[in-house]
Amino acid sequence: MSTNGPTAFNAPGAANIANTANAADPASILTPRQNEILEFIRQALTTRGVPPTREEIARAFGFRSLNAAEQHLQALQKKGLIELLAGTSRGIRLKTVAQDALQAIGAAARELGLPLIGKVAAGSPILAQENVLKRPVVDASLFKPRADYLLEVRGMSMRDAGILDGDWLAVHRQDQASNGQLVVARLGDDVTVKRFRLKGSRAELIAENPDYAPIIVDLRREPLAIEGLVVGVIRSSV
Repeated sequence: MSTNGPTAFNAPGAANIANTANAADPASILTPRQNEILEFIRQALTTRGVPPTREEIARAFGFRSLNAAEQHLQALQKKGLIELLAGTSRGIRLKTVAQDALQAIGAAARELGLPLIGKVAAGSPILAQENVLKRPVVDASLFKPRADYLLEVRGMSMRDAGILDGDWLAVHRQDQASNGQLVVARLGDDVTVKRFRLKGSRAELIAENPDYAPIIVDLRREPLAIEGLVVGVIRSSV
């Protein structure tokens, strides 16, 4: 994984959520991907006031079709965590049991510290891993916007932005970015940390080291998902 990033996109900062209405039933336990999507829905409701569309879910998680997003939503509905409303692209309602579970997880995560997830190499994208390495005691509120998870840098492609091999990046989970922002981005199953620039249907992921060429993505042919914004850097020796 590039600079600690998503494919440990296993929902940054969240553990698997059980349907508390039927926690004894093995079918009620969420898969890592279902857990990520449930958290993604909650974050959309919190930050934008509306649930995501199927297209937004598919884009954020790198699904090749809307059908994949729909299947995960149907599974979440079956487990009693969301309600799908017909006739509207944003017809997703988070049920009380899911809200309570997510709030409990958030409180536990704040007590335990921020999860340090995988490794997103600050260089050529490397296949990301969905592993929480540990939970360093770091106050998420020190960062603006608030950090959701930490990523460990491997490589020197972002050297001139002050991001060095072995650093921890504080990342705010978000699926959109403006030109010039430092992002954790995913191409398929690979993740990387770069400076983001969008020119029409062409996205550029730009290194901060002249030894590394920019990654050019034709959005008409290849999906690109923004996993989060870099909001701070921590030297891991601290």
